[in-house]
Amino acid sequence: MKSRHLARATAVQTLYALDFNNRIHEVALPYSEGLAGYTKEEQASLEQDVVLYATFLIDGVLTHLNEIDEMINRFSSRRSIENINLVDRNILRLSIYTLLYCKEIHPNIVIDEAVKLSQEYSTEVNYRFINGLLDTAVRFLHDSSEN
Repeated sequence: MKSRHLARATAVQTLYALDFNNRIHEVALPYSEGLAGYTKEEQASLEQDVVLYATFLIDGVLTHLNEIDEMINRFSSRRSIENINLVDRNILRLSIYTLLYCKEIHPNIVIDEAVKLSQEYSTEVNYRFINGLLDTAVRFLHDSSEN
Protein backbone atom coordinates (compact mmCIF):
# COMPACT_ATOMS: atom_id res chain seq x y z
CA MET A 1 0.00 0.00 0.00
CA LYS A 2 1.41 3.37 -0.97
CA SER A 3 2.35 5.63 1.92
CA ARG A 4 -0.08 8.45 0.97
CA HIS A 5 -2.97 5.99 0.74
CA LEU A 6 -1.98 4.43 4.06
CA ALA A 7 -1.81 7.90 5.64
CA ARG A 8 -5.29 8.76 4.32
CA ALA A 9 -6.69 5.45 5.56
CA THR A 10 -5.09 6.03 8.95
CA ALA A 11 -6.51 9.56 9.12
CA VAL A 12 -10.01 8.26 8.29
CA GLN A 13 -9.71 5.55 10.95
CA THR A 14 -8.62 8.09 13.55
CA LEU A 15 -11.38 10.55 12.63
CA TYR A 16 -13.86 7.66 12.73
CA ALA A 17 -12.70 6.68 16.23
CA LEU A 18 -13.04 10.26 17.47
CA ASP A 19 -16.48 10.57 15.87
CA PHE A 20 -17.63 7.16 17.19
CA ASN A 21 -16.68 8.19 20.72
CA ASN A 22 -18.37 11.60 20.31
CA ARG A 23 -15.05 13.39 20.80
CA ILE A 24 -14.48 14.86 17.35
CA HIS A 25 -15.62 18.34 18.40
CA GLU A 26 -13.57 18.46 21.61
CA VAL A 27 -10.11 17.24 20.64
CA ALA A 28 -7.26 19.64 21.39
CA LEU A 29 -5.07 20.69 18.50
CA PRO A 30 -2.53 19.84 17.36
CA TYR A 31 -3.71 16.25 17.53
CA SER A 32 -1.33 14.15 19.59
CA GLU A 33 -3.37 11.24 20.94
CA GLY A 34 -1.97 8.64 18.58
CA LEU A 35 -3.33 7.11 15.42
CA ALA A 36 -6.34 4.82 15.74
CA GLY A 37 -5.81 1.17 15.00
CA TYR A 38 -2.14 1.15 15.99
CA THR A 39 -0.39 0.33 19.21
CA LYS A 40 2.43 2.67 20.18
CA GLU A 41 4.91 0.10 18.90
CA GLU A 42 3.10 -0.29 15.58
CA GLN A 43 2.83 3.47 15.17
CA ALA A 44 6.55 3.82 15.89
CA SER A 45 7.27 1.30 13.13
CA LEU A 46 5.28 3.23 10.52
CA GLU A 47 7.24 5.26 8.04
CA GLN A 48 7.64 8.80 9.34
CA ASP A 49 5.99 10.32 6.24
CA VAL A 50 2.85 8.23 6.89
CA VAL A 51 2.57 9.47 10.47
CA LEU A 52 3.29 13.09 9.50
CA TYR A 53 0.84 13.15 6.60
CA ALA A 54 -1.92 11.39 8.57
CA THR A 55 -1.47 13.82 11.46
CA PHE A 56 -1.44 16.78 9.04
CA LEU A 57 -4.76 15.59 7.56
CA ILE A 58 -6.34 14.96 10.98
CA ASP A 59 -5.31 18.41 12.23
CA GLY A 60 -6.66 20.02 9.07
CA VAL A 61 -10.03 18.30 9.28
CA LEU A 62 -10.39 19.08 12.98
CA THR A 63 -9.39 22.73 12.47
CA HIS A 64 -11.97 23.25 9.73
CA LEU A 65 -14.59 20.75 10.92
CA ASN A 66 -17.57 23.13 11.05
CA GLU A 67 -16.89 24.53 7.58
CA ILE A 68 -16.37 21.03 6.17
CA ASP A 69 -19.57 19.70 7.74
CA GLU A 70 -21.53 22.67 6.37
CA MET A 71 -20.24 21.89 2.88
CA ILE A 72 -21.18 18.22 3.19
CA ASN A 73 -24.68 19.25 4.27
CA ARG A 74 -24.91 21.64 1.32
CA PHE A 75 -23.93 19.00 -1.24
CA SER A 76 -25.81 16.07 0.27
CA SER A 77 -29.32 16.40 -1.05
CA ARG A 78 -30.68 13.23 0.54
CA ARG A 79 -29.34 13.20 4.08
CA SER A 80 -27.82 15.46 6.68
CA ILE A 81 -24.32 14.85 7.95
CA GLU A 82 -25.70 13.24 11.11
CA ASN A 83 -27.43 10.61 8.94
CA ILE A 84 -24.37 9.69 6.88
CA ASN A 85 -22.71 6.57 8.26
CA LEU A 86 -19.58 7.21 10.30
CA VAL A 87 -17.08 5.77 7.83
CA ASP A 88 -18.49 7.67 4.86
CA ARG A 89 -18.86 10.87 6.88
CA ASN A 90 -15.17 10.84 7.77
CA ILE A 91 -14.06 9.90 4.25
CA LEU A 92 -16.06 12.90 3.06
CA ARG A 93 -14.56 15.15 5.73
CA LEU A 94 -11.05 14.18 4.73
CA SER A 95 -11.83 14.63 1.03
CA ILE A 96 -13.54 18.01 1.39
CA TYR A 97 -10.61 19.22 3.50
CA THR A 98 -8.22 18.08 0.80
CA LEU A 99 -10.23 19.77 -1.94
CA LEU A 100 -10.35 23.04 -0.02
CA TYR A 101 -6.85 23.25 1.44
CA CYS A 102 -4.51 20.94 -0.50
CA LYS A 103 -4.67 22.60 -3.90
CA GLU A 104 -1.60 20.73 -5.14
CA ILE A 105 -3.65 17.50 -5.21
CA HIS A 106 -5.81 17.25 -8.32
CA PRO A 107 -9.54 16.86 -7.57
CA ASN A 108 -9.71 13.62 -9.57
CA ILE A 109 -7.11 12.09 -7.28
CA VAL A 110 -9.10 13.21 -4.22
CA ILE A 111 -12.26 11.59 -5.59
CA ASP A 112 -10.45 8.39 -6.64
CA GLU A 113 -8.90 8.05 -3.19
CA ALA A 114 -12.25 8.63 -1.49
CA VAL A 115 -13.89 5.97 -3.65
CA LYS A 116 -11.05 3.52 -2.87
CA LEU A 117 -11.36 4.18 0.85
CA SER A 118 -15.11 3.73 0.67
CA GLN A 119 -14.76 0.46 -1.21
CA GLU A 120 -12.25 -0.77 1.38
CA TYR A 121 -13.99 0.35 4.57
CA SER A 122 -17.67 1.00 3.82
CA THR A 123 -20.52 -0.84 2.10
CA GLU A 124 -20.45 -1.96 -1.51
CA VAL A 125 -22.75 0.80 -2.74
CA ASN A 126 -21.82 3.84 -0.64
CA TYR A 127 -18.88 4.72 -2.87
CA ARG A 128 -21.44 5.98 -5.41
CA PHE A 129 -22.84 8.45 -2.87
CA ILE A 130 -19.31 9.65 -2.01
CA ASN A 131 -18.37 9.94 -5.68
CA GLY A 132 -21.50 11.95 -6.48
CA LEU A 133 -21.19 14.30 -3.52
CA LEU A 134 -17.51 15.01 -4.19
CA ASP A 135 -18.15 15.51 -7.90
CA THR A 136 -20.80 18.11 -6.99
CA ALA A 137 -18.36 19.77 -4.56
CA VAL A 138 -15.61 19.91 -7.20
CA ARG A 139 -17.97 21.54 -9.73
CA PHE A 140 -19.14 24.07 -7.12
CA LEU A 141 -15.58 24.93 -6.07
CA HIS A 142 -14.48 25.22 -9.70
CA ASP A 143 -17.41 27.50 -10.56
CA SER A 144 -16.78 29.60 -7.42
CA SER A 145 -13.13 30.09 -8.29
CA GLU A 146 -14.01 31.37 -11.78
CA ASN A 147 -16.21 34.16 -10.41
